[in-house]
Amino acid sequence: MGIDLVAGGRNKKIAREAPKSENVYLRLLVKLYRFLVRRTDSKFNRVVCKRLFMSKANKPPMSISKLGDYMKGKEDKIAVVVATITDDVRLYEVPKLRICALRFTETARARVIKAGGECMTFDQLALERPTGKDCLLLRGKKTSREANKHWGLAPGVPHSSTKPYVRAKGRKFEKARGKRNSCGYKA
Repeated sequence: MGIDLVAGGRNKKIAREAPKSENVYLRLLVKLYRFLVRRTDSKFNRVVCKRLFMSKANKPPMSISKLGDYMKGKEDKIAVVVATITDDVRLYEVPKLRICALRFTETARARVIKAGGECMTFDQLALERPTGKDCLLLRGKKTSREANKHWGLAPGVPHSSTKPYVRAKGRKFEKARGKRNSCGYKA
């Protein structure tokens, strides 16, 4: 028996070749960065182009507080995030930063500009730094999603900190045997 090349084929590439989104502005950015990948010998552009194709789960947002931590001592560079930049009310003073991102929340943009920083788009970045020189490419934490909290060892099993799918957090919901000494045992 041979391989049915017509049906299955040998091509096992699973990485995206284009974004699934129909967003015209994203499509234009892809067009621009495909051109830059082709015409420059920059790995930065290749990575940015690949991240533009990614799904929402693979483009986690990043807060300005986390961004500020990463940019300590690198104030002369441009922070590049292929995702959303969000505000963090716990951050009292926003440092002066130059940030390039797909989008900014309203309050994040206002706070960055008020601190004397700059919020850039990817087409502006392409004009200013076509090869990505002096740019710091960052990304948010993928495991911060609510869905991730429910993955792992089964909830209730010893040494598990997995969040159960429960309706409420009351006394009557997953609080009996194995959860307290008065009901059999406590794990």
